[in-house]
Order: sequence, then structure tokens, then C-alpha cells
Amino acid sequence: MTPRLLLAVALWAGCAPCGGREVAPAGPSHLRVQCRAFRYPIAVDCSWTQPPAPNSTRPTSFIATYRLGMAAQGESRPCLQPTPETPSCAISDVQMFSSVHYVLNVTAIHPGGVSSTLLPFIPENIIKPDPPEGVCLSHILGKQLQVQWEPPRSWPVPEIFTLKYWIRYKRHGSAHFRQVGPIEDTSFTLRSVRPRAKYCIQVAAQDLLNYGELSDWSLPATFPITPGE
Repeated sequence: MTPRLLLAVALWAGCAPCGGREVAPAGPSHLRVQCRAFRYPIAVDCSWTQPPAPNSTRPTSFIATYRLGMAAQGESRPCLQPTPETPSCAISDVQMFSSVHYVLNVTAIHPGGVSSTLLPFIPENIIKPDPPEGVCLSHILGKQLQVQWEPPRSWPVPEIFTLKYWIRYKRHGSAHFRQVGPIEDTSFTLRSVRPRAKYCIQVAAQDLLNYGELSDWSLPATFPITPGE
């Protein structure tokens, strides 16, 4: 089957009913496709998984395309893959604040035949930054602890596309976190910390305008609080 015919099959396949960030497989040969804008607005990154074909040593290859709009006759453009066997691609011409859906189309070519999956999304709805990095703690005079961090390196131009942050913290042995935020700065002072206590602190990020969802929490930073510091 030629690539042109494969694309035609993919474009005329029925559109998946969900409008979110992931399409679950409808059968054993179907793809699980997800997209996330962790480097918005530079790109949307998509990836997919598929159960391996039984009794086959031949790799599955993929054709990934996307179009603007839900109409099947819309112009298709390539979603960039490093190789045809790579189960991921990137859309680099993101149109900001558009109400028109993107539709990602991934066609798998495997020994058992061809299967295609469509995923509609709006870029702002799937923004999820990577966690903040470099979380560190330092003492301030008195019972205070300063928390500092950096925006995720994958988030482009944080000075323009600003993030806001949440902090959660708890003493060692405590069952529950306390949470503060949102904070637009990249530092925060915790006051009235207890001497001789050890604290676990994590930071999460979100788009400043509340698009998408909160990042995963950063790696925990711990610091022992000692008397007289």
C-alpha cells in the first residue's frame, strides 16, 4: 500500500470521540495517543504506544500528520518524526489562542495491516509544564527558610510566557502537606519553621493564565533545621 493511499485511509477514518489529551485504545491493535504542550508556544509534542504484533520481528512504522479543523478534507501537514519507527512527533507551528481544533492523525503500518487513530485538541487546553528545577533551601535569620527554584528548562522564554508556582511542604513524619500559592516569583520565605525539624519541600508550575494543568511536583528538597541558625 502506497504512502499516499495510507494517508487517504487515515484522513477519512472516524474521529475519536474525546477532545482531551489522550485517546485510549479501542482494540488490541489500536494506538494510545497523547499530546502535551510542555514547551508552549514553541511546539506541541505527541507520543503513542501500541501493543507489539504477535509473532513478528518486523518493526512497526508510523505516518503522523495533523490538520487544523475537524473537517476531514482539511489540508494535512507532517507531524515531525526523527524516523518512521519513532513513536513520537512534534508540531512546531502552534497557532496561539485559536478556537479551531488541531487533529493529530497517527497511522501504524504493521505486519497485521494498517490502523489509524485521531486525536483532536486545542493547544492551550493541553499545556502542562515540566516541574520546576533546582529547588534549594537556605536559612534566613530567625525561624525562616527561603525556598528558591528555576523554571523548567523546557519552558521557552519564561520572561514572556510567565509561569506561576505552588509550594507544598511538610515536616518529616507529618502525614499531610501544607500548600501556598500561586506565586509569580521564583523564591518564597517560609516563616515560623520549627527548630530541629526536617522539612520536605516541592514546587509545581502552571501557565500564568490558568491554561492547561499544573505540572508534576518537583523533586523534593530537604533541609534540617538546627537551633541557632
